[in-house]
Amino acid sequence: MNRNVIFDSPFLLGFEHTRTLIERAAKAAAESYPPYNVEDRGDGGLRITLAVAGFSPDQLQVTVEDRHLVIAGKRDGAAGKAEDAYLHRGIAARGFVRSFVLADGMQVDAALLEHGLLHIDLARPEPAKRVLTIPIRTSV
Repeated sequence: MNRNVIFDSPFLLGFEHTRTLIERAAKAAAESYPPYNVEDRGDGGLRITLAVAGFSPDQLQVTVEDRHLVIAGKRDGAAGKAEDAYLHRGIAARGFVRSFVLADGMQVDAALLEHGLLHIDLARPEPAKRVLTIPIRTSV
């Protein structure tokens, strides 16, 4: 992946994490399978829906690591037996890994598989208000 020149500036120190997030997002945008929707559910909530026809719950895995949501689908060997003779095969029978970069505070609430669609609900709870009082010292 090409480095973004702006982050190589000597005036931007400590932004390596931001560069990593941008690189992750660019890589995720390049993926095209399976197709998905992202819905705004209001109040900071989102729903990601992936078309995963033919996958069972035990063939799907949803994980979050370091603000990186990863949805993986793995097919077992029985999906494409040699004796199956397709005249047309339009439904993909391959495994996949689809990833999303989550903003600070986003959390996965639930995952639901219904009618060949995997719904993943995300929420952004309101952060607790924090007031920090700084003690004032004297030089005497």
